[in-house]
Amino acid sequence: MYSRSSEPVRFERDCEAVLVPQGENVTLPAGSAGYITQALGGSYTVFVEGNLFRIAGRDADAIGKEPPVPLELPDDADDAAVERMVWHQLRTCFDPEIPINVVDLGLVYEAVVIPEGEGRRKVEVRMTLTAPGCGMGEILVDDVRSKLELIPTVDEADVELVFDPPWNRTMMSEAARLETGML
Repeated sequence: MYSRSSEPVRFERDCEAVLVPQGENVTLPAGSAGYITQALGGSYTVFVEGNLFRIAGRDADAIGKEPPVPLELPDDADDAAVERMVWHQLRTCFDPEIPINVVDLGLVYEAVVIPEGEGRRKVEVRMTLTAPGCGMGEILVDDVRSKLELIPTVDEADVELVFDPPWNRTMMSEAARLETGML
């Protein structure tokens, strides 16, 4: 799902949100009005009373949207199938201010699926941020972790935030550089 819009919304119930870019958790009260500025990866960035807020997909109903559909894997899925789903899920993680997923931004350095026995798995991810002081860092890490833990058979996602090597725009995919004008 991708949208850059100004679709009006009214909160139908109190809703947990994250203030962008500070990363502070807040509650937007029922009746608050604003508009969606970005709808990517199952989450929403909304503009309310002069501020941007990120609304998680699980709270989509608060703004009249459908929550994401649960992920499914065949019962006989092997590690390679799980790894493909890991990379798919990583591509659903977006910075609320940048309409490009963390993989195409070049923020994910490594994602490894580790068999844990009895068909269970752990995923280890090393990732960075576009700037070390980004207030949304822990929010992005939590988004990556929670989306990977939605994958059937994945019991744990360990997401490590690293700053070596430091991120630079050459790490972005060509499509991401074109989208942002960072050629």
